[in-house]
Amino acid sequence: MNFSITSKERERGLLVILFLGVLICTWQLGSTGLFDETPPLFAAASRAMAATNDWLTPRVNGLPRFDKPPLVYWLMGFFYSLPGQMIWDPLGTWSARLPSALSTILMMLFLGDTVMRWPTKEVNFPRRTAVVTSLAFALSPLVVIWSRIAVSDALLCSTLGISMILIWRSYVNPIEKRWVFGWIILGLAILTKGPIALAISIFSFLIFGIVQRDYYLFLNRIKPVKGILVSLLVSTPWYFLELMKEGQAFWDSFFGYHNFQRLTSVVNSHYEPWWFFGLILIIASLPFTPFLIVGIWNFLNSLIKVNNKTLPENSLFNFAGSWLISILLLFTFAATKLPSYWLPATPAAAIIIGITASQKKGKSLKKTISLLFSTFIIFSFSISLLSLKAWIYRINDPEIPNLSNVLVYSKINIVGAICLLIATFLGVYLLMIKDLNKLIIMQIPLILFQIFFMLPFWKISDNLRQLPIRKVSSLILSSKLQNEPIAMVGINKPSLHFYTNQVIYYEKASKEGVVNLSERLYFEKRSLSKSSLTDISNKFKTILIVIDDKTSMSPFWRGLNPNVLGKYSIYNVWRLDRNMLDIRAKDIRSSGTYSDWREYNPERI
Repeated sequence: MNFSITSKERERGLLVILFLGVLICTWQLGSTGLFDETPPLFAAASRAMAATNDWLTPRVNGLPRFDKPPLVYWLMGFFYSLPGQMIWDPLGTWSARLPSALSTILMMLFLGDTVMRWPTKEVNFPRRTAVVTSLAFALSPLVVIWSRIAVSDALLCSTLGISMILIWRSYVNPIEKRWVFGWIILGLAILTKGPIALAISIFSFLIFGIVQRDYYLFLNRIKPVKGILVSLLVSTPWYFLELMKEGQAFWDSFFGYHNFQRLTSVVNSHYEPWWFFGLILIIASLPFTPFLIVGIWNFLNSLIKVNNKTLPENSLFNFAGSWLISILLLFTFAATKLPSYWLPATPAAAIIIGITASQKKGKSLKKTISLLFSTFIIFSFSISLLSLKAWIYRINDPEIPNLSNVLVYSKINIVGAICLLIATFLGVYLLMIKDLNKLIIMQIPLILFQIFFMLPFWKISDNLRQLPIRKVSSLILSSKLQNEPIAMVGINKPSLHFYTNQVIYYEKASKEGVVNLSERLYFEKRSLSKSSLTDISNKFKTILIVIDDKTSMSPFWRGLNPNVLGKYSIYNVWRLDRNMLDIRAKDIRSSGTYSDWREYNPERI
């Protein structure tokens, strides 16, 4: 029997999901700084929009940033523009991270509401299944990370996921005019990360139509032609306005480099083997990946059955399978591969996990095996944390010195292991009593693991990796003479620009970097506002330089007789006589090395 629930019960279920979502996604959200490398770029561009009231073109460090459309910048910029923002958000991270966190919570609510309304005939306990599904999404390792960092991936995941669910719901329940809402949200997804959102949707719908064996009814209800026009009507005005304003530079960077080139060639050395997203599929749903694998197997097995037509109201599982497979195929054939590309598939994976874990007794053997393996995975992670000393010292990141010792001394690994051991015990308990429909009780300790291990670990990493940059920024602001230029060479951190809110000349550690910096101070003009250009840089006799230990010892930067103003972790703050820099650059040029800073670089900041 398929248990139905009342609207009141559904509301209570959504309140539970909302509470858990707020706890997972927003607890201590602003207690740490922005992690390099990408989040400070998003945050700086958004803050610049709020400061300059130029809401059309994102700009970082005085240059246009064409890598993503503006929706995430608009949302971050809205929070940066709120009164008293510097008081309630001193690190600038609440404003930058809230769009990611809130979009993840909204995705959880849509998943839960959809499962409770249309749980499929396989599910006996819709409300419990809805909570399990929402938590399977929120506790995905990928979602845990990206819902707390200031980039556009979580927003894409949610806008695309919500749009696809709404479009599927218009197929299930074709009430007049409601079909348009999903396509409007899809337009917002296109405004979040570009045409890839439309490509994923269309490919998913094509596969789902084949799976359903009912293309006519499906297309008639979702109205794809009208829908795509609605999505384009929402999304394209910004593209046209930006193209009219910025011209060829926007076309070449956004469409040419960040979209077409990423699909057809390897960008930024992000080459991975063809099976890369198969591995990410496994990692992204831990520790409940066994339920996902069983669910995918059930989905693929159902495709070969003749005349296996599923009613629309029972097609959520098939829709999730089509959604997941489409993303797996699409990005497997893309040349550039990043783990974050899998994020839009995590809502589909959560639906598959939730339904598979809540199936009726006829599927009990597969569920038992899945629960057994999931329990073993959790237990394995707990043992790894308990034996931290045996492997943590093999991690050697020069940007996070002393990380191993701090983690061992903090003993947060013990707290994390206890949370996982509790989840292990509960898994064994469910296996012993043969009640396999209560996966939620294993998820609760994982929430505690997030709060009592992941967040303290995040704080430790911030203190070791980002706090030195914030201290460097404070020193620069207190030491900087009026109009004195600032540079960072070697390990380049965009957060230095974010925390100083000054134009920073970023350069590499090589000999070309010396020549580049010398020339740029004379010829490159940048501005953080429309009214002031940094044309005074060629008149100032000194320059502030932030340089890491390794770069400062290289033959190209050693022996410049700097005035050392301070040192934090691996970063040194110099005041350097520009004559010394120019003499060194002249010597390097005389040996046949020339500058390359004028060459086209779409990633340049």
